[in-house]
Parts: sequence; C-alpha cells; structure tokens
Amino acid sequence: MVENSDSLWNDGVGAEDYRDAKAAYHAAVFEQYKLCVEMADRVSSRRNLANTFFLTLHTGLVAFLGTWLSQGHHRDMPAVLAVAALLVLLGMCVAWWFTVRSYHQLNRGKFEVIGALEERLPARTFVAAEWRALGEGRDWRVYLPLNRVERWIPLLFAGAYVLGFVAAAAV
Repeated sequence: MVENSDSLWNDGVGAEDYRDAKAAYHAAVFEQYKLCVEMADRVSSRRNLANTFFLTLHTGLVAFLGTWLSQGHHRDMPAVLAVAALLVLLGMCVAWWFTVRSYHQLNRGKFEVIGALEERLPARTFVAAEWRALGEGRDWRVYLPLNRVERWIPLLFAGAYVLGFVAAAAV
C-alpha cells in the first residue's frame, strides 16, 4: 500500500491551502476516502453481477447439453461441429476467468488507494485493521478470499465440458 502513496498525494496542496487549514484538509481527504470506498463497493457489485451472468449462462448450457446428449442427438453431430461447440464453451470459460481476474486486479488497485488514504485518517480500520483481523487471507479457516474461490468456477465448468464431450464421443 505504501508504494502507491507517492503517486496519490498532490504535493502542491496541503492543509495550509484551506481556509480552516487542517480541519478542511482532513475533511477533503475523508470525502475522497468515502468516494473511493463507495467505488470499490460498486466494482464488487459489478463483479458479482458478472459472475451471476456467467453462472446463469453456463448452468443453462449444462442443462441444455445434458438433456440434448441424453437424448442421443450427439450421434448425428459431425465431429467438427462437436469440437467447434466445445471450443466456444471453453472460450466462454476463458472469458469468465479473465473477467474475474480483471475485477480482482481493479479492486486490488482501489484498496491500495484506500489504504494510502487511510494513512492520513485517524484510524486505518478498513484496509489495515480489518485485513489484519482476517489474517490477511493467509489461513482459509479465518478468511477465504472470494477471488480464490471464484477463479476455480470457470475452470470447473471447462473441465465438465471436456469430460462431457469426451464421454459423449465414447458412447
């Protein structure tokens, strides 16, 4: 978090630049802090919405494929079409994985900025204290970061697709 501090603070602006000096300066820092926390929360909400979209899409596809394969339609399907369908499904899994990764990276950056802002506040409750209370994500029994779980879901779907297509081809 400290590495971001140098790029965060505007050297040309300090408490002396405000009419009520220190109090106004700290109020401005706190307002920016609140905005950053709100934006981080919005990114998390968008990430959850993206995960819901991908999960719904893939769940529907798995249900469709299961029904379709159980009715024996795959026997009439040319191998090229089956491989193309599998590649599209795997491509969707890759897109989901990169979406999850991108949101994680975006949130990491936002939390670095929030942590740097907390250095100027009386308490560092959000980034420093809470993260330390959660064991900094090192022990899954204390706290399992969501990004570690959600990165596996697209991989599990990809594995299920491959196994399903291999099983269908073997029949």
